[in-house]
Amino acid sequence: MLTGEQLAGLIVAMFWAILVSFLAYVLLKLARLVTEATKTVAELGDRTAPLLDDMAGTVARANEQLARIDVITKNMGSVSQNAAAVSTTVTSIVGGPLVKAAAFSYGVRKAIGSRGHGNQDGKR
Repeated sequence: MLTGEQLAGLIVAMFWAILVSFLAYVLLKLARLVTEATKTVAELGDRTAPLLDDMAGTVARANEQLARIDVITKNMGSVSQNAAAVSTTVTSIVGGPLVKAAAFSYGVRKAIGSRGHGNQDGKR
């Protein structure tokens, strides 16, 4: 039979064996996890370079379009200024005499209208 010291030594040895087995299992799983993470990072690195190249091209094309839009915006500003100038010119050239002609026409009609009414009543 085993003495108390031998039994305690056997229990401690079994505890250490179970602990070492558990730690070996955990380390094995951790090693697999690190391997998979390494593969994933490598694949991500391989995919990142073409993606960044595509993004750089897209940004360059967007900048080209923005430059074109900037030119169009500047041209539209000058077109609107020119349209305002033409509108002002047309108003001053045509509008002034047209208003004067309309006022003259109105005055003539009023004069003729009041003269015609004056003849019928015998006044004037």
